Amino acid sequence: MTKRNCFGYAIVAAFAVASVTVPAPFADAREKLRDRLRERLAERMGADDGPKAQGSETISYGSNTLQNLDMWRAKDRKAPAPLVVFVHGGGWKRGSKDNATGPFKPVHYTGEGYAFASINYRLVPDATVEEQAADVAMAVRALIDRANNLGIDRRRIVIMGHSAGAHLVAIVGTDERYLRGAGLGFADIAGVIPIDGAAYDVPAQMKDGPPIMQATYKQTFGNDPVRQKMLSPTLQAAAPNAPQFLLLYVQRPDGVRQAEALDKALTAGGSRVERGSFPGEGMQGHAEINRRLGDPTYAPTATVDSWLKRVFAR
Repeated sequence: MTKRNCFGYAIVAAFAVASVTVPAPFADAREKLRDRLRERLAERMGADDGPKAQGSETISYGSNTLQNLDMWRAKDRKAPAPLVVFVHGGGWKRGSKDNATGPFKPVHYTGEGYAFASINYRLVPDATVEEQAADVAMAVRALIDRANNLGIDRRRIVIMGHSAGAHLVAIVGTDERYLRGAGLGFADIAGVIPIDGAAYDVPAQMKDGPPIMQATYKQTFGNDPVRQKMLSPTLQAAAPNAPQFLLLYVQRPDGVRQAEALDKALTAGGSRVERGSFPGEGMQGHAEINRRLGDPTYAPTATVDSWLKRVFAR
């Protein structure tokens, strides 16, 4: 077992210990321990030995210090390049483009002839989920506005996100008000790739999801059933939606359930949906599918590559 895997298993084991029910006087200390472990795990979601992408450009798309993104131009391409925009995870309240993008994506996708961007967005509790979804749309708008200078084909843009980022790209792809708020619409998004999300149906996840995440869900989505429904991509998937989706997931029971339900809702809403189901369990599998995506030896990479070629084909 590698040192990296040992570290990952240790984090998961410690997280499980921190999730055991304890007497009320110790509840605050337990929650602080959970937060520290989640922060370490968020770092592991993107940290790994691998190729290092060079030459990124940092762009601000708003006045907040977290409203910025890194953009890498496509390699060896003279014509405007399709664009992949990545949205990091971290439970809506942590993570960043610097520690949760993964090492392979910028190198791999620019090598495939695509421009690649990874965004930051404002975090809970200082921002709401609605503001985070608006940030995703504003980041896309900032890239479109600079398309000529950045060598981007504004007609071929895919948004991709992991974990909480999967939820955010899915809600942007099903509730057009966020894109409209940035002066865009579903016609500006060629496709959406949510990666191992599990909050596509927020009320269902708050009812049946992992106990260790319930405090995060409550902080993020609140207690209002109407708001929870509005922030649920599965419950917002009546037409219209973004035209194409690729749902990637590992074998976490809640993630599988949620992806299958989202697929059904999107298909009924008229979108073309494909799914990629891959090995991996628990938080270890959840982190791996993000960390290794773009690694040519990792099966989900080929699935995404084939899908992108079809979606970006003229």
